[in-house]
Amino acid sequence: MRIRPFRYNSSPEISVIEYASTFFCFLILILVITTGNFECSSCNMGYLNSVLQSSSQVHAEYGPVSGGGLSQNGKFSYGCASSPGKRSSMEDFYETRIDGVDGEIVGLFGVFDGHGGARAAEYVKQNLFSNLIRHPKLISDTKSAIADAYNHTDSEFLKSENNQNRDAGSTASTAILVGDRLLVANVGDSRAVICRGGNAFAVSRDHKPDQSDERQRIEDAGGFVMWAGTWRVGGVLAVSRAFGDRLLKQYVVADPEIQEEKIDSSLEFLILASDGLWDVVTNEEAVAMVKPIQDPEQAAKRLMQEACQRGSADNITCVVVRFLANQGGSSRTVPA
Repeated sequence: MRIRPFRYNSSPEISVIEYASTFFCFLILILVITTGNFECSSCNMGYLNSVLQSSSQVHAEYGPVSGGGLSQNGKFSYGCASSPGKRSSMEDFYETRIDGVDGEIVGLFGVFDGHGGARAAEYVKQNLFSNLIRHPKLISDTKSAIADAYNHTDSEFLKSENNQNRDAGSTASTAILVGDRLLVANVGDSRAVICRGGNAFAVSRDHKPDQSDERQRIEDAGGFVMWAGTWRVGGVLAVSRAFGDRLLKQYVVADPEIQEEKIDSSLEFLILASDGLWDVVTNEEAVAMVKPIQDPEQAAKRLMQEACQRGSADNITCVVVRFLANQGGSSRTVPA
């Protein structure tokens, strides 16, 4: 049985009866989330292409890991660092990948922060970029390809979850490098920040349920937002967009917001990180820390260590991409 959530009453003059009703609905929703079932149909997509290079982390007993690399065309280098921090479990994942598509070198970087367990984040890490690389419009209509890949991956994960009793979800903050274009896509509260001309700029928006447009979207779909330590969808989930979360899928969508930046001589580097970093480090502080460190792996480790030292209570994952051969050229580079 599906229970339609109680619509949140934003009036400050809520009665005792209304308060009790809301609390009762909240308890019922918790029971539904731990025992219910929800099906989501998949979408169909056509695909083509093959992988040149890929790297990702394997957490040994949830210890810190790091890594890095350089693109074949010398246009960018990248580094990653990830740690469970103060938590006993690890729900963060990252993926870095370099592929060849229609004569273009494509860089793919992502940070995925799970909730309700690691299943969703690990699934997205393993499948999102593969789905994107196979999309026939990756080069010709990159934004559309990214949106399709996000929704296809979400649908396939939801189908795989039909026999699970506990809901799981994941954020995603991804960066796709195609020619002289950087496309950042995001769902949830992992974040992407660039350094351009020496200054910090956020190129993604944290999806929180108390944002006016997100709250309106949720309520228009029949859901509600309420305070439970922080603002939460249905009193349960603190992000308003995510992969998975099948029992809240009507309200918690996996539609990414996508922002495009030009890769030119003013673009120095990109930081992708989970909220384990951003909860304790500002955009400007992160950029200032990375600036003097040319090795992106060391820069990612520096961010991770600083978040630990500042008392971050969450898993911490950071990816840094440095743009190297961007002087004097906006032309697209096709590898020989």
